[in-house]
Amino acid sequence: MTDGAGSSDAFVLGDVAPADVRVRYSPSPTGNPHVGVIRTALYNSAFARHYGGTFVFRIEDTDAARDSEESYEAMLEALRWLGLHWDEGPDIGGPYAPYRQSLRHDIYAEAASRLLGTGHAYHCYCTPEELDERREAARAAGKPSGYDGKCRTLTPEQVEAYRAEGRQPVLRLRMPDRDITFVDLIRGEITVDRFNLFDYVIVRANGQPLYPLVNPVDDALMGITHVLRGEDLLSSTPRQLVLHQALRDIGFASGPLPRFGHLPLVTGEGNRKLSKRDPESSLQLYRDRGFLPEGLLNYLALLGWSIGEDREVFSMDEMAAAFDVTRVNSAAARFDLKKAEAINGVWLRRLEPDDLAARMVPYLQAAGVLPTPVPDESLQLLRAATPLVQERMTVLDEAVGMLGFLFAPGPVAFDEDAVAKVLTADAGPVLRAARERLAADEKWTTESIEATLRSALVDELGLKPKHAFGPVRVAVTGRRVSPPLFESLELLGRERTLTRLDAALARVGS
Repeated sequence: MTDGAGSSDAFVLGDVAPADVRVRYSPSPTGNPHVGVIRTALYNSAFARHYGGTFVFRIEDTDAARDSEESYEAMLEALRWLGLHWDEGPDIGGPYAPYRQSLRHDIYAEAASRLLGTGHAYHCYCTPEELDERREAARAAGKPSGYDGKCRTLTPEQVEAYRAEGRQPVLRLRMPDRDITFVDLIRGEITVDRFNLFDYVIVRANGQPLYPLVNPVDDALMGITHVLRGEDLLSSTPRQLVLHQALRDIGFASGPLPRFGHLPLVTGEGNRKLSKRDPESSLQLYRDRGFLPEGLLNYLALLGWSIGEDREVFSMDEMAAAFDVTRVNSAAARFDLKKAEAINGVWLRRLEPDDLAARMVPYLQAAGVLPTPVPDESLQLLRAATPLVQERMTVLDEAVGMLGFLFAPGPVAFDEDAVAKVLTADAGPVLRAARERLAADEKWTTESIEATLRSALVDELGLKPKHAFGPVRVAVTGRRVSPPLFESLELLGRERTLTRLDAALARVGS
């Protein structure tokens, strides 16, 4: 599929010029944004940018019972935070506005009316009870249990009788009596047997248009050329293709049928689909923990695709330049939190220290470590301390534990595990020797502090560095793991260091 110069592009584009490529991302505003649907947005964005085409952002909000304005705003804000940009959408407009389905009901009503009038769709008067009864009978007979087409050829007298009973019909699309074959951009040729294709509902009895109608109508009218969406929607593709063709047959839309590519599922523990009910699926979780947009997008890009040459770290510009949808893997992609953290850590280390310091501020403020606004002296201290932790961090909220001790005005809160394992009675002589010698250190530089403590604790007390410096570290930071000790003490200052050593001595009873 990708052999030969330009063959992949020729396969993907077909008769569409690169600049005419139009893709869309069309989430439903329900709940918190899901990392799987963000991956879909990312792939669509990369696809459009690769060809110099158009990325359309559209909101599918026809389900009033589940959709919410709060979720819509959260989706917009999340995509902006990630740095994903679209060319047309509900917030910026475009030639096919409006881009919210809740504002396009007249369009769907017109499409449904014309499909009905031309025989591509028909009214179905079957009640839910009747449908259930016939499905059960079909299953018992070993036959397909989809809709059996009972209302396909109703006579005017039968329609009148149903109406006299007060029945309100749904509208069904008439599926062709043949197999449906299409070429998936990722999975190759797919054929669906006609015995598994049933006439499906496109408008409810109350007149509400359903997803199987509104989605293809919008794609057709907005000139969408390629549809990249989740594997879970693959079974609906034959139906959508039939509706796309019907819309062109009745003159409601024009242009070639869109080409489909179905992205692999994102799975969690046990290789089961990562659903919105799984906490680790929520984009907000990764924002709260302090993932960088660059790092999170980089990792999400790897859930089904690679840039090649054993590279795992790349920018979104690099991804767009290299993106080839035919190289997306069809197998499910497992979300690996450890790998996501590792890649995010690489991006943290790529930041300029002042940039990293600025990104840590909101997390330190949220934890009460820094006030709002941040005093200049605190900001200067944070910038000075950032290089000490940059190589050790994977996410931004680790700054709270790593650097919080620098901003505490008095004694720090001790981690109880550190107290139990380090601040024991044996730590008393170590802390006393450290306090006495540090109190006499006139220079108070990293070099002088290191020389003072090594002389007092390693040379004179004969301790190994681990046992020598561990109690001092816990005394001044409250934790067993901290930034480099000697640099930390220099930033903390003599007076606060001595005050904390005194508090630790009191804690161990010395």
